Amino acid sequence: MRDVQQWFDSYGNVHRNARNRAIHWVCVPLILWCVIAALWAVPVPLAFAQPGLWAGVAMFLAWLFYWRLSRVIGLGMLAVFVVFGFIAHLAFVALGAEHLLILAGVVFVLAWIGQFIGHAIEGQRPSFLTDLAYLLIGPAWLVSKLLKRARIAY
Repeated sequence: MRDVQQWFDSYGNVHRNARNRAIHWVCVPLILWCVIAALWAVPVPLAFAQPGLWAGVAMFLAWLFYWRLSRVIGLGMLAVFVVFGFIAHLAFVALGAEHLLILAGVVFVLAWIGQFIGHAIEGQRPSFLTDLAYLLIGPAWLVSKLLKRARIAY
Protein backbone atom coordinates (compact mmCIF):
# COMPACT_ATOMS: atom_id res chain seq x y z
CA MET A 1 0.00 0.00 0.00
CA ARG A 2 1.21 3.51 -0.81
CA ASP A 3 2.10 5.82 2.03
CA VAL A 4 0.18 9.04 2.63
CA GLN A 5 2.73 11.26 0.87
CA GLN A 6 2.69 9.07 -2.25
CA TRP A 7 -1.11 9.34 -2.38
CA PHE A 8 -1.02 13.11 -1.91
CA ASP A 9 1.79 13.64 -4.44
CA SER A 10 -0.05 11.62 -7.06
CA TYR A 11 -3.32 13.42 -6.35
CA GLY A 12 -1.59 16.79 -6.39
CA ASN A 13 -0.09 16.11 -9.81
CA VAL A 14 -3.54 16.41 -11.42
CA HIS A 15 -4.60 19.34 -9.24
CA ARG A 16 -2.05 22.03 -10.11
CA ASN A 17 -4.36 24.62 -11.67
CA ALA A 18 -5.43 27.26 -9.15
CA ARG A 19 -9.03 27.37 -10.42
CA ASN A 20 -9.35 23.58 -10.28
CA ARG A 21 -7.98 23.58 -6.73
CA ALA A 22 -10.44 26.33 -5.74
CA ILE A 23 -13.30 24.31 -7.20
CA HIS A 24 -12.10 21.28 -5.24
CA TRP A 25 -12.09 23.27 -1.98
CA VAL A 26 -15.82 23.79 -2.49
CA CYS A 27 -16.93 20.62 -4.26
CA VAL A 28 -15.01 17.88 -2.41
CA PRO A 29 -16.45 18.78 1.02
CA LEU A 30 -19.92 19.14 -0.52
CA ILE A 31 -19.68 15.70 -2.12
CA LEU A 32 -18.46 14.15 1.13
CA TRP A 33 -21.30 15.78 3.07
CA CYS A 34 -23.84 14.61 0.45
CA VAL A 35 -22.70 11.00 0.81
CA ILE A 36 -22.96 11.23 4.60
CA ALA A 37 -26.36 12.94 4.41
CA ALA A 38 -27.73 10.43 1.89
CA LEU A 39 -26.62 7.54 4.08
CA TRP A 40 -28.16 9.32 7.08
CA ALA A 41 -31.50 9.28 5.26
CA VAL A 42 -31.43 5.52 4.60
CA PRO A 43 -33.92 3.82 6.92
CA VAL A 44 -32.52 1.68 9.70
CA PRO A 45 -34.54 -1.54 10.05
CA LEU A 46 -33.34 -2.39 13.54
CA ALA A 47 -35.56 -1.17 16.37
CA PHE A 48 -32.61 -0.28 18.60
CA ALA A 49 -30.68 1.66 15.95
CA GLN A 50 -31.00 5.36 15.19
CA PRO A 51 -31.05 7.24 11.89
CA GLY A 52 -27.48 7.81 10.77
CA LEU A 53 -26.35 4.25 11.50
CA TRP A 54 -25.34 3.63 7.88
CA ALA A 55 -23.53 6.96 7.70
CA GLY A 56 -21.71 6.08 10.92
CA VAL A 57 -20.64 2.70 9.57
CA ALA A 58 -19.38 4.26 6.32
CA MET A 59 -17.53 7.03 8.18
CA PHE A 60 -15.92 4.49 10.50
CA LEU A 61 -14.72 2.33 7.59
CA ALA A 62 -13.34 5.38 5.77
CA TRP A 63 -11.72 6.54 9.00
CA LEU A 64 -9.92 3.19 9.30
CA PHE A 65 -8.39 3.82 5.86
CA TYR A 66 -7.22 7.30 6.95
CA TRP A 67 -5.92 6.05 10.31
CA ARG A 68 -3.77 3.46 8.53
CA LEU A 69 -2.34 6.16 6.26
CA SER A 70 -1.52 8.63 9.03
CA ARG A 71 -2.63 9.08 12.60
CA VAL A 72 -2.76 12.85 12.17
CA ILE A 73 -4.76 12.66 8.92
CA GLY A 74 -7.00 10.12 10.66
CA LEU A 75 -7.67 12.55 13.50
CA GLY A 76 -8.28 15.38 11.04
CA MET A 77 -10.77 13.29 9.08
CA LEU A 78 -12.42 12.21 12.32
CA ALA A 79 -13.07 15.89 13.06
CA VAL A 80 -14.50 16.36 9.55
CA PHE A 81 -16.76 13.33 10.01
CA VAL A 82 -18.03 14.56 13.37
CA VAL A 83 -18.88 17.99 11.96
CA PHE A 84 -20.44 16.64 8.75
CA GLY A 85 -22.34 13.99 10.68
CA PHE A 86 -23.71 16.65 13.04
CA ILE A 87 -24.79 18.82 10.10
CA ALA A 88 -26.41 15.78 8.44
CA HIS A 89 -28.24 15.01 11.69
CA LEU A 90 -29.53 18.58 11.97
CA ALA A 91 -30.64 18.50 8.33
CA PHE A 92 -32.36 15.16 8.91
CA VAL A 93 -34.27 16.56 11.88
CA ALA A 94 -35.21 19.73 10.02
CA LEU A 95 -36.06 18.24 6.62
CA GLY A 96 -36.88 14.59 7.19
CA ALA A 97 -35.35 11.68 5.32
CA GLU A 98 -37.02 12.27 1.96
CA HIS A 99 -36.15 15.95 1.66
CA LEU A 100 -32.64 15.38 2.98
CA LEU A 101 -32.12 12.73 0.32
CA ILE A 102 -33.36 15.11 -2.39
CA LEU A 103 -31.12 17.91 -1.13
CA ALA A 104 -28.11 15.60 -0.95
CA GLY A 105 -28.81 14.26 -4.44
CA VAL A 106 -29.12 17.70 -6.04
CA VAL A 107 -26.02 19.09 -4.34
CA PHE A 108 -24.09 15.89 -5.15
CA VAL A 109 -24.85 16.20 -8.88
CA LEU A 110 -24.03 19.92 -8.94
CA ALA A 111 -20.77 19.38 -7.04
CA TRP A 112 -19.70 16.64 -9.44
CA ILE A 113 -20.46 18.91 -12.38
CA GLY A 114 -18.17 21.43 -10.69
CA GLN A 115 -15.48 18.79 -10.28
CA PHE A 116 -15.59 17.86 -13.95
CA ILE A 117 -15.48 21.54 -14.96
CA GLY A 118 -12.39 21.92 -12.76
CA HIS A 119 -10.73 18.97 -14.42
CA ALA A 120 -11.63 20.30 -17.87
CA ILE A 121 -9.90 23.55 -16.88
CA GLU A 122 -6.94 21.54 -15.57
CA GLY A 123 -6.80 19.40 -18.69
CA GLN A 124 -6.48 16.25 -16.57
CA ARG A 125 -8.80 13.35 -15.90
CA PRO A 126 -10.05 13.00 -12.32
CA SER A 127 -7.78 10.73 -10.27
CA PHE A 128 -10.59 8.38 -9.27
CA LEU A 129 -10.87 7.22 -12.88
CA THR A 130 -7.54 5.45 -12.39
CA ASP A 131 -8.14 4.24 -8.82
CA LEU A 132 -11.36 4.53 -6.81
CA ALA A 133 -9.32 5.00 -3.63
CA TYR A 134 -8.79 8.60 -4.78
CA LEU A 135 -12.42 9.24 -3.81
CA LEU A 136 -11.14 8.89 -0.24
CA ILE A 137 -7.89 10.74 -0.90
CA GLY A 138 -9.51 14.00 -2.05
CA PRO A 139 -10.95 14.98 1.36
CA ALA A 140 -7.75 13.91 3.14
CA TRP A 141 -5.65 15.94 0.68
CA LEU A 142 -7.64 19.04 1.65
CA VAL A 143 -7.20 18.22 5.35
CA SER A 144 -3.46 17.88 4.73
CA LYS A 145 -3.42 21.40 3.26
CA LEU A 146 -5.15 22.73 6.40
CA LEU A 147 -2.67 20.88 8.59
CA LYS A 148 0.26 22.38 6.67
CA ARG A 149 -1.19 25.87 7.14
CA ALA A 150 -1.44 25.13 10.87
CA ARG A 151 2.15 23.79 10.76
CA ILE A 152 1.06 20.36 11.92
CA ALA A 153 3.09 17.51 10.44
CA TYR A 154 1.23 14.48 9.21
